[in-house]
Amino acid sequence: MTDLAAVKAALKTQAVETPSWAYGNSGTRFKVFAQAGVPRTAQEKLEDAAKVHEFTGVAPTVALHIPWDEVEDYGALAKFAEDRGVRVGAINSNTFQDDDYKLGSICHPDAAVRRKAVGHLLECVDIMDATGSADLKLWFADGTNYPGQDDVRGRQDRLAEGLAEVYERLGDGQRMLLEYKLFEPAFYTTDVPDWGTAYAHCLKLGPKAQVVVDTGHHAPGTNIEFIVATLLREGKLGGFDFNSRFYADDDLMVGAADPFQLFRIMYEVVRGGGFGPDVAFMLDQCHNIEAKIPAIIRSVMNVQEATAKALLVDREALAEAQVSGDVLGANAVLMDAYNTDVRPLLGEVREEMGLDPDPIAAYARSGWAEKIVAERVGGQQAGWGA
Repeated sequence: MTDLAAVKAALKTQAVETPSWAYGNSGTRFKVFAQAGVPRTAQEKLEDAAKVHEFTGVAPTVALHIPWDEVEDYGALAKFAEDRGVRVGAINSNTFQDDDYKLGSICHPDAAVRRKAVGHLLECVDIMDATGSADLKLWFADGTNYPGQDDVRGRQDRLAEGLAEVYERLGDGQRMLLEYKLFEPAFYTTDVPDWGTAYAHCLKLGPKAQVVVDTGHHAPGTNIEFIVATLLREGKLGGFDFNSRFYADDDLMVGAADPFQLFRIMYEVVRGGGFGPDVAFMLDQCHNIEAKIPAIIRSVMNVQEATAKALLVDREALAEAQVSGDVLGANAVLMDAYNTDVRPLLGEVREEMGLDPDPIAAYARSGWAEKIVAERVGGQQAGWGA
């Protein structure tokens, strides 16, 4: 039997990191859609993130993206966040929006371009030092579009060399989280296309390097929970970028396309000992047509619901069924947990944390949406520049 008190206690410790860029304007590759009240500065993004944490109670950190969140004084920015009840989380690098990176960044055939890219990554570690961030998150758009365009093995050598230099710069308590992506914008070869490539580089680098699983970065039919289980077994799962996909890297709200997949992933996290501070649960989403803050609150709630169901799995009964070869019985144990309506349970958890049981409704009543529309007039709205 599942101990409901233990499930509640675990849910109260959950932390979901929200991304600063999700509060800005975003869209498709054809059009970025502007919304009234969107932040214009890194500080305003942090204010919105603080509201998500205020109503959910489980979103205490905010990932920054450099240079999208560039400021003169990062220590002051960290203090600004802390004064509003949140902290700076992962520092995300950007080596894909500069003309020099057309043929790659740290895998570029030109040593001068590689030096520029590595310099940016080292700058991000400086920002980690200034903000108290523990995680440097790396995703590279590097790759090729045509056979023969560049030396495939040579690019891996350059990647390893650049990562090693940045790794050596990390301080105590800091990590390098390496993300992978199947394709786009490189369509023939991608330099970090899968978990195996990311794992191989992280394994060689050392214990401070771990893999990030973006749930939207896989080929159709990929068993993501198997990847999660394997990386946890090897001690190399550093975190998630949670989102949903129907076709490719759609960056939709997590749990929107396949909530059962999110449950299966979270079960492997719970079963593998990954439910804790060593695995970062981050969102990476582009809210193109929906209101930003309510969408992020809904995403956090989706992660909570999948986690609650994963915690409700009767693991003793599941193990017994598995050992006895009871295929249907084992599957039924999982499905019983998945089919449980955990919303009342989570409502109780929030009330015990001093929160409204319905975060979306509480936000709507708060007046924050009307306040930012009225006050954030003029200036340049934040966005990811596509």
